[in-house]
Amino acid sequence: MVVRGVLFTGSEVEVVDDLLLRPTGPGELRVRIAAAGICHTDLSVVDGTIPYPTPVVLGHEGAGVVTEVGDGVRSVAVGDHVVLTTLAPCGRCPSCERGWPTRCRDTIGGGSQPFSVGGEPVYSFSSTSVFSDEVVVRESQAVVIDRDLPLTSVSLVGCAVITGAGSVWNRANVQRGQTAAVFGIGGIGLSVIQALRIAGASRIVAIDTAPAKEHLARQVGATDFLDARRADIVDAVRELEPYQPGVASGIMNAGGLDWVFDCVGSTSIVEAGLEMLDWGGSVVIIGVPKPGSALTASFSRLVHVDRSIMGCRYGQVRPHHDIPLILDLYRRGDFLLDELVTQTFPVEDFAKAVDRVHDGDAARVVLTF
Repeated sequence: MVVRGVLFTGSEVEVVDDLLLRPTGPGELRVRIAAAGICHTDLSVVDGTIPYPTPVVLGHEGAGVVTEVGDGVRSVAVGDHVVLTTLAPCGRCPSCERGWPTRCRDTIGGGSQPFSVGGEPVYSFSSTSVFSDEVVVRESQAVVIDRDLPLTSVSLVGCAVITGAGSVWNRANVQRGQTAAVFGIGGIGLSVIQALRIAGASRIVAIDTAPAKEHLARQVGATDFLDARRADIVDAVRELEPYQPGVASGIMNAGGLDWVFDCVGSTSIVEAGLEMLDWGGSVVIIGVPKPGSALTASFSRLVHVDRSIMGCRYGQVRPHHDIPLILDLYRRGDFLLDELVTQTFPVEDFAKAVDRVHDGDAARVVLTF
């Protein structure tokens, strides 16, 4: 089948209409994509921050309608509306058996080539490649949703939302009354904030370089907003949430926060975040830094006071549990999704959509097909 898609050749990005998509195999299904969010991860492949084999069809955050199912598929039917996930776990390894699909080695992706163009094989990005009219994915990657849900909004759940929310609920397990700062108020950061609010965090400090994001950050649950460009950002957070009343700096240079979430992927953010933490606090790294990035931290800031730095892949998500949970919260008005869609563009306007992302004040920009 010939489809249209956003192809990164290794040197340039172009929308092509002559991609050949292979047939559906056993245990697989074909999905017609309706909407796909543009994540910085996609753009990080283009700028080299994330090394990836090329040529590749981009996109990994999408939703659509099932048009064909292969032999052996039981949980999904033609006509079902689905949110796609990048995880295609093997179901057999120790991580899968323990309910940790993000730790399954089969879920890294990058090896399959379901497309071709001009006779040359083309890679799939993150086992999805949703910046194309149709995709072939494993049955386990499709989470069936109610047909009345708006696909433009729920497309974000496949990455930004479950990555952000999962980092709070699954990886960090934030407790009621705890405090947090969130660096980077895009689609992931806004989802972190919402999950913190739902978890009962008592103070949520949103931090970003774009002041225009303050309104939406507060709308979804932030109690405070700070400009990340402030040279005194650590002191500013300590004043909001001191070590103890009237004391910003405590023993072993402790601050007052329980959690700092880095949704950008920056060594300077992690290092600043450590200085904001109370005893027992943790920095959670969600964003992807440049290759070779390294951290410098004092051992005494960690071991003597029980602080930690933890990585978080894809919100440590269990897609078939967490996605329905979030959509139920969305129906009840507890988790905002529509508000996260800043603007939509038809796929042929991909370049314009990327420019809108680079404007810096967007939550999520979505492609439509």
